[in-house]
Amino acid sequence: MRLANKAIRIAGALLAVLAVMPADGVSAQEECAKPVYLTFDTGHMGVARLVGDVLKRQGVLATFFIANEPTRTGGTSLDDTWAPWWREMTERGHRFGSHTYDHVYWLADLPDGRFRVRATFGPQAGRIQEWTAAQYCDELARVDNRYEQMTSRPPMPLFRAAGGKTSPALLRAALDCGYMHVGWSPAGFLGDELPSDKYPNSVLLERALRSIQPGDILMAHLGIWSRQDPWAPAVLEPLIVGLKARGFCFATMESHPGYRNFLLTGQAGTEPTWTN
Repeated sequence: MRLANKAIRIAGALLAVLAVMPADGVSAQEECAKPVYLTFDTGHMGVARLVGDVLKRQGVLATFFIANEPTRTGGTSLDDTWAPWWREMTERGHRFGSHTYDHVYWLADLPDGRFRVRATFGPQAGRIQEWTAAQYCDELARVDNRYEQMTSRPPMPLFRAAGGKTSPALLRAALDCGYMHVGWSPAGFLGDELPSDKYPNSVLLERALRSIQPGDILMAHLGIWSRQDPWAPAVLEPLIVGLKARGFCFATMESHPGYRNFLLTGQAGTEPTWTN
């Protein structure tokens, strides 16, 4: 059953890429000589529409890793209020993967092949649990199911673990059920989780423009509760403009050399070796 589900997910990934590819999307990404890969994780969604507006204005496609997180308006990021926005972003050509439905942190491997985990949100929030590999895979698939329900399209079989925390055993378990992990590069940590008083937007922008290199995977969020001076969209647009001025271009994860073969064939390559 797990192998069948994996095959279905890989086939769905191909359909997802083809379904949302803009008319000039293939050529635009193939011609990208200095690519960077902009990714977003969900958050309180307070800046989500502003982020979408910037991406549209700049002609940039991004990859989103989504979880069902509480929002500033009292709902959650995958509720019916947000379904039209996710559908619109899909139709624009953005890509999507799982961030675990309840933003579940891996804490430790256990001797019997299970994992110690803790959900950030949902009915089990804050409670330490012991999960089998199948339970972790089911948690990844909960996002897939909800995304397809909202958009009528499958997401890519890529995931980002909560906090980027993984182990080799967790990564193998996810691969066994058809998911490959996406981290981020050191320079790609854009700093929107850091406190505004110590890391103002001007500092984060200057650091990113100085440090980002071709091939980097960049990571930010659709709203961080603790940051007083929101990173997005204040830093996002000048960052995009500045990187373009340095000859960079933006691509989505299916064109990344570390993931392209997996998405086309289901055979995993080697995830970039940086640690998060």
